[in-house]
Amino acid sequence: MTDRIFIAAVWLVQALCAVFFVSDIFLTVVGARSTPLSWQTRELLEIGAALGLILGLVLGAMALRRTMQRSARAHEQLRLARGAFLDVIEERFTAWALTPAERDVALFSIKGLSTAEIAALRNTSEGTVKAQTNAIYRKAGVSGRPQLLSLFIDDLMDDALPPGKG
Repeated sequence: MTDRIFIAAVWLVQALCAVFFVSDIFLTVVGARSTPLSWQTRELLEIGAALGLILGLVLGAMALRRTMQRSARAHEQLRLARGAFLDVIEERFTAWALTPAERDVALFSIKGLSTAEIAALRNTSEGTVKAQTNAIYRKAGVSGRPQLLSLFIDDLMDDALPPGKG
């Protein structure tokens, strides 16, 4: 909410300064001003507008800094969540007593690779990959890839639900 106030304040200050400068030039060009402003009044208005522009710069810099800090926090939270997800995967793989080859196949499956793609990456036959995926499903207590993925998605969603909703 405070960011909205900063942005609104920056916009208002800059809009007022722009209206002052543009209207001053416009009124001078078209000769619409019936009596000229005294030089003191004009100088005060220009000083006020210049201070308004400086204030706009300061408020804009503050809003930018806050946005950058929020972005850095979100990036860090995403990095931590990614690490936590990898920890969850590792915990599950350990609990299921997967072999190193099964771990590779399970990770590639979770990433969405097909049996043929996994076989090519591991330099094995599709039959070997199918046997390993069946062993993974058996150890995990699921019947296929969608259920395997669901185990990890459920872990992520359980953490995202508010207390009492999960």
